[in-house]
Amino acid sequence: MLLALGWYDQRLHRGIERYAQEHGWHLCSDVTRERVIPWGWEGDGILAWLGTGDDLAEFVVQARKPTLDFSYRRPHLKFPRVLVDHEACARLAAEHFLTRGFKNFAFYSDRDNWAYEENGRAFVRTVSETGNACNWLRWHRSPEFSTDRLQWKLKRKWLATELKRAPKPLALFAATDDHALEVLETCEDLGLSVPEQVSLIGMDNSLLAVEAMPTPVSSVNPNMELVGYRGAELLDQMMNGKKAPSEPVRIPPLGLITRKSSDLLAIEHPGIARGLRFLWANYQKPIGVGDLARAAAMSVRNFHQAFMESVGRSPGHEIQRVRIEKAKRLLADSSEKMEAIAELCGYESANSFWVAFRRSTGLSPKQYQKQVARA
Repeated sequence: MLLALGWYDQRLHRGIERYAQEHGWHLCSDVTRERVIPWGWEGDGILAWLGTGDDLAEFVVQARKPTLDFSYRRPHLKFPRVLVDHEACARLAAEHFLTRGFKNFAFYSDRDNWAYEENGRAFVRTVSETGNACNWLRWHRSPEFSTDRLQWKLKRKWLATELKRAPKPLALFAATDDHALEVLETCEDLGLSVPEQVSLIGMDNSLLAVEAMPTPVSSVNPNMELVGYRGAELLDQMMNGKKAPSEPVRIPPLGLITRKSSDLLAIEHPGIARGLRFLWANYQKPIGVGDLARAAAMSVRNFHQAFMESVGRSPGHEIQRVRIEKAKRLLADSSEKMEAIAELCGYESANSFWVAFRRSTGLSPKQYQKQVARA
């Protein structure tokens, strides 16, 4: 099997490697190290990331081998694909901000990239569905855009201008973690506090030593290892005569890793803010709306009304949403038994967990777990 990866991610490679070890594959990975096109290569199948390099795409097409593409940059090439579910990733970021009461939103990208576009469209759409507007900061479409030797300086100047004039507090989702770092560094230069004035989430969870940063960056974990594993599995099925899916297979994210850069409540009502913080700290316990109201020092009736006005949904709905999102992460990334997962998410029994999960997702916990494993 040839790894023809025009863009490299170690976690993707690790997922492919795990499948290869389980099924006795031999991986030829010269392209991932040297970016050398292996003209004349003979093998059984190709796992490709045709994101850059027309010469690599030309080689893969001419090889006429069963091929799986991890990129959607060249949709005219009718290869089967396994891709990150960017819409689900963007929804995670939007929900995080919306739950915390933000009203001002932005998405930042700096080039015309299919993944950035999918993230941006989904983020803008999710925010707009709640009646809020989102400003898409596109460096590559700005009048100041440049590709000469001054492009770095010009881009930072443009980004600083956009951040200064954006209404605060601002909830910003960046196309990648590197984009998030640009925003963080620009905020530091401007004296804008993160997360108090600009709350920030990146994409990919790829930064090294992130916890050692003065302001660790929150990020969506796209589950790249499962993308690689599922891609190898699908290629194997194709080589054994199984018909490839006509639409790309989308892999759901593992979840949002919340760190200091987005750890902020933008809700002005102090009681609702106290109630939400109590929920996030205690959702694994058998708490109810009355407990949140007591933490807020409010009557249940007044708390419910103020919660609806501040968050846009009922406190009971929010308790269930927080628990179900935690359950999804555990089901996708844990070998715990259902009884243990139910307890970790604040349910008194596996049965009550099963009922709540099915009501929320339309699937039983086991069905969801199998779906994620197949994705």
